[in-house]
Amino acid sequence: MKKYFMFDELGTNYRREIIGGFTTFLAMAYILAVNPSILGNAGIDTGAVFVATALAAAVGSLIMGIFGKFPIALAPGMGLNAFFAFTVVLTYNIPWQTGLTGVLFSGIIFIILSLTGVRETVINAIPVQLKHAVSAGIGLFITFVGLQGSGIIVNSDATLVTLGEFKGDTLLAVFGLVITVILMVRKVNAAIFLGIVITAIVGMIFNLVQVPSAVVSGVPDFSSTFLVALDPILNDPASLFNIQFLIVVLTFLFVDFFDTAGTLMAVANQAGLVKDNKLPRAGRALMADALATTIGSLFGTSTTTAYVESTSGVAAGARSGFSAVVTAVLFLVALFFSPLLGVITSAVTAPALIIVGVLMCSSLRLIEWDKFEVAVPSFFTMLMMPLGYSIATGIAVGFVFYPITMILAGRKKEVHPIMYGLFVVFILYFIFVR
Repeated sequence: MKKYFMFDELGTNYRREIIGGFTTFLAMAYILAVNPSILGNAGIDTGAVFVATALAAAVGSLIMGIFGKFPIALAPGMGLNAFFAFTVVLTYNIPWQTGLTGVLFSGIIFIILSLTGVRETVINAIPVQLKHAVSAGIGLFITFVGLQGSGIIVNSDATLVTLGEFKGDTLLAVFGLVITVILMVRKVNAAIFLGIVITAIVGMIFNLVQVPSAVVSGVPDFSSTFLVALDPILNDPASLFNIQFLIVVLTFLFVDFFDTAGTLMAVANQAGLVKDNKLPRAGRALMADALATTIGSLFGTSTTTAYVESTSGVAAGARSGFSAVVTAVLFLVALFFSPLLGVITSAVTAPALIIVGVLMCSSLRLIEWDKFEVAVPSFFTMLMMPLGYSIATGIAVGFVFYPITMILAGRKKEVHPIMYGLFVVFILYFIFVR
């Protein structure tokens, strides 16, 4: 097994991979509670969504770990689930069953694109400077997610955002951040993981985190969502032939394509897996993502995608696909331990997200800031991720500026033809989708 997962080549071991996989799971376990809550607004049974979420995450992470061999976990994506519930179902009035069919279609298209090598070609065509910007931008994005989720940063009608009140959960998150920083500075092994555990324990002591009333429970029934994505195809195919359904499929395609590309680049870059501006086995990783989306739709959940929280596992030492396998097993185990999910609150995971953001921003030093034609698209790429609250939006804005500034600087021959194609795609995205 060590040989298969290339432990010696990557300089890792079972202990580091297990801790990394566990840390990744803790950082993204919130999706088991959040996804049912969001998709429940669409009228889907929350118990069924809980099971579908855990199964999609387990299968997706397992495929990524064994087939892709990357330390990246997958689960139903945040943002895409909100789009599914609030736009597809509640705004377009498309039945949630048909919405799942849209996710299924997008997954099948992704499989075709991955088999033909289109997705891998696109990722390898992205210039190294923008890859560093994407990595830093995702770092800023997940830091903002952590700050917002913990209440350190809150909404303000006057200034959009402002500091929250330092009490309750917010104070717990600040405590966790301080503890994690101390552990990181002292170079303690598994500092991020220990920070999560210590924060959860302190939260329970001060009644800020609910002490579980039970440990084990039965697995909820998910027959109401299992294979429902096939119903419109088999029973009402005419409902799929309209512009709204096409927009739904294309939106799932677009956001997942570039969210996954950005996450894959960021995690691989942090783990030191990028060689000569190319990612080994990128095609396998993208195929794993495509298969996870397809399988997840059949279970009964929105688009399954690579999770940027995987960077917390990398920061804890994960380097191989074995950590993703560990995360997958933990998602399966979580099916029987749903009462314990209350311990992993946003206040508990916020310190991990914030610290990982700090680590990911180290790639900023590799951007040629003295060259304005490079600095502008790089800056907008990383800035618009947290401000637009979307990895895909940040990539879109930066990739629109890149060909423009490079042409004006007389460096048009250095721009890959695919980047010109993406320029057109993103312009159309902003006009017709956004």
